[in-house]
Amino acid sequence: MTLPVSRPAAQHVLWHWVTPQAEAVLSTRDLGAILRFHRAVHRLNQTELGDLLGYDKTYVSALELGKRALDDVGSRRRVAECLGLPPHVLGVTDVADTDHRAMLQFGASTVRLAEIARQSGHASEAVAELWPLVARLEARVEGGHSERDVVRLLVRARVGLGVALGNVLPEERLATAARWTARSLEAARHLGKEPALLSGILRMHGNELRKAGVRGAAVERLRHAVAVAPTLDDRAAALPLLARAAGALGNRALFDTVMRETEELLDTAAHTSLFNPYSLHEIRLRGLLATGRASTAIELVEEQPALTTTVAPQWRVIELVTVAQVRLAGEDSAGASEALDLAVGEAVVQRLPHQLQRIMRTAGHRLPDVQVAAGEALVRMRQEMAA
Repeated sequence: MTLPVSRPAAQHVLWHWVTPQAEAVLSTRDLGAILRFHRAVHRLNQTELGDLLGYDKTYVSALELGKRALDDVGSRRRVAECLGLPPHVLGVTDVADTDHRAMLQFGASTVRLAEIARQSGHASEAVAELWPLVARLEARVEGGHSERDVVRLLVRARVGLGVALGNVLPEERLATAARWTARSLEAARHLGKEPALLSGILRMHGNELRKAGVRGAAVERLRHAVAVAPTLDDRAAALPLLARAAGALGNRALFDTVMRETEELLDTAAHTSLFNPYSLHEIRLRGLLATGRASTAIELVEEQPALTTTVAPQWRVIELVTVAQVRLAGEDSAGASEALDLAVGEAVVQRLPHQLQRIMRTAGHRLPDVQVAAGEALVRMRQEMAA
């Protein structure tokens, strides 16, 4: 009785050109090595690979040993297509390969411009730019073309889309943003040996989990992001988000530990839109409230540091709402109302529905006029999004 041949799982096969081992093989441009690698991943013998390529076993063996070569462009192009590779890997430069390279260049530019748009308060435009790019890249990968440069771009596009959605979606739909960043993390893990990329994806995914209310998992992802961060700047980028998640979880000890390390890095790591004294002040205030230390937050609320770098426009809304929460804790209703009125206007301009929901919760029954204004703005925004 002949036992069936054990095949690798389809998901494993899908990503076989993404691994560092595959990258090393492809960089040789050695057809024999590429064929042997393909057979090893798919657990094919030479006869089965020959059936796939339209050659007999003897010819496949000769190609793998370098005794025969594919000299004509048509054969090389067909083999590249069968193996799910861009033609240039086998030395073919044609229209398809030019399109492939153009797609990568255009896609990389799209991701960069979308991030600039999101950081400048135009997250909806970032979503509009990234959605078709992600769809195109996913179709290519699902079609068997999972080469490393495509997957790396897909990872960046997916996480960019998830983060942009995390800005424009209302609270009840923020899980969608977390799912997109999770899909980016799934692909990033197949790339391997790219700690900066992995740390960045873990950082963004953890933050979207926190926003979606999945706080324990958020802390876990953000701790992992800090652990694998390859540079001081990468670590500094993850620590503020870990502090926010630890505060949201109510973990006072972790929050205090992370805040201490974060502030110790202010003099050595590069300041960014998140890692700077101004943003860390808001994170500290919110964490103090969340961990039962409102009196300390009240004492610190006036000590707002000066800006040392450009911060994202949405951070102004976030900071205003947190300040209002602290002022309400200190029985300063007038100060809280003033902050929230400004926050409503900014949230409308920047189209931040979940921040309007946060404003409504903060206002509550103590500031009914603000709650109504934020609620009406949210209704209008929902209508516009539905249209």
